[in-house]
Amino acid sequence: MVITTAKMLSHVIREFRYQGDLSQTDVAKLAGTTQARISAFENEPERVKLETLFKILAGLELELIVQPRPKTHSTINQLEEDDNEAW
Repeated sequence: MVITTAKMLSHVIREFRYQGDLSQTDVAKLAGTTQARISAFENEPERVKLETLFKILAGLELELIVQPRPKTHSTINQLEEDDNEAW
């Protein structure tokens, strides 16, 4: 699954919570944080510390995988244009 915004990430993690039939309080206990922080993450993820995100992921037994985006034609064209301008 490709996630490109904090809001998308919070939505996906919330869906995992729903699938596990877990309340925010349940996740908070698993993550070693508070229900208020789980709520804050789900509603305003851009304001939550990364440490909280990783606690939530660990509590739900999820992991974050970071990888390069595939190069699109526009990206390749931009790189070629930049190379040509440099010369």
